[in-house]
Amino acid sequence: MSVLDKTLSKKTLPNEPLKWLTADGSLTALLEIKAGRPLRVEPAFEGYRMLTLLQKKQLGYQGRQLNRPVMAWVRESLLYGNSDQPWIAARSIFPLISLKGEAKRLQYLGCTPIGYVLFKRQSRLPYCRVIDLTHIGWRRSTIYTWYKRELIISETFLTGFFKDDL
Repeated sequence: MSVLDKTLSKKTLPNEPLKWLTADGSLTALLEIKAGRPLRVEPAFEGYRMLTLLQKKQLGYQGRQLNRPVMAWVRESLLYGNSDQPWIAARSIFPLISLKGEAKRLQYLGCTPIGYVLFKRQSRLPYCRVIDLTHIGWRRSTIYTWYKRELIISETFLTGFFKDDL
């Protein structure tokens, strides 16, 4: 399910970004089709961070849980298609409580696109998505449920992505 930010509507969102922001399944697979080659992932940060209040609310924390510190494994990276300009600025947030069983490997992605792991056995996952416009581009923030664990993946489409369509 996708939800546009309250200040936006489908009428104000151009068609080209809309199709990418609302795409189901593996964005990695779609980007690789567009690029005609595998994505290049350049991690900018990987490590532990505290969840923000907003992130805790997105993940469904309530009451006292909102006041308690919650650690997460965070990976921030740039995704490159078929040019030297990055297409996507991505942030993946994995609450530590979620990094058990199959999900442990999410801490060790390095330069591997997350779509290779999340969509390896299934083409669709349950999710909730919010779309908004940031100072650097259109962003989709998705909460996925993977192996009964929730994680947040945000992808901001940079100007280099749409410039390649011209």
